[in-house]
Amino acid sequence: MSGMKGLAIQVCCGILLMCGVCLFSCKRHTNHYFTVDILNRYTPVKNQGSNQSCWIYAMLAAIETEHIMKGDSVNLSAAYIEQMMRREPSVPVSGRGMGATLLTLMERYGIVAYDAMPSADRPTPRWAFMYGAQYTPLEYAHSVCAPGEYMCLTSDDSQPYGQMVEVDVADNWTHERFLNVPIDTLLAHTVSAVKAGHGVCWESRGHAMAIVGLATDERARRYFVMKNSWGDRRPDGGLDYLSFGYFLRNTLAVCMTREAYWP
Repeated sequence: MSGMKGLAIQVCCGILLMCGVCLFSCKRHTNHYFTVDILNRYTPVKNQGSNQSCWIYAMLAAIETEHIMKGDSVNLSAAYIEQMMRREPSVPVSGRGMGATLLTLMERYGIVAYDAMPSADRPTPRWAFMYGAQYTPLEYAHSVCAPGEYMCLTSDDSQPYGQMVEVDVADNWTHERFLNVPIDTLLAHTVSAVKAGHGVCWESRGHAMAIVGLATDERARRYFVMKNSWGDRRPDGGLDYLSFGYFLRNTLAVCMTREAYWP
């Protein structure tokens, strides 16, 4: 990963995990110098290609980081979800969705490991394997992400705070409901979750990424370090920087575990 110092690469259970041990490593990016204050561990950056499935990659990346934080390791197949969502009668032609949509699809169809289905041109596996045992994709999904383990949040000042609301956008075609909180509260909980090592899925009205760290620039402005899904042949190995200001102005939804929100 270009420009990063002190970043350890570990091999755990056959998966390359990027280990966030580099506090205060400086890097130049788009005419800014960033100091990475916290970098949580994450699985290898993937490439969504020309499709619009960033929401799948972002939510799966958040789940993967959550497992790494707990001493486990999973690397999950976005291609499997892309195949499963074609069974849904309401799926839009665009193939867009939300992190909450991914959680619902996992509860309905399960999930498999990335190695079992790394791309959509592979046959859909009937079984998932973990530690030498055989499971259905649905059984495997429940071990990876228990029903109700994650909560999704939004901030809409036109609706009551503290209540569950439906985000009224086309991407929410499964009609998921989100806890509505003030945007400053959402920012504070997101920062707290990242500091504690949790995986977080972030979404605007145009793109979704996983949050894997915190950084500051040369003017002490604060940023989230984002794991993008546009491949690793980009500056900083596929990581991007999203300012707190941009978060406050453009956040549509955030997903994290209940444990991360209520530690």
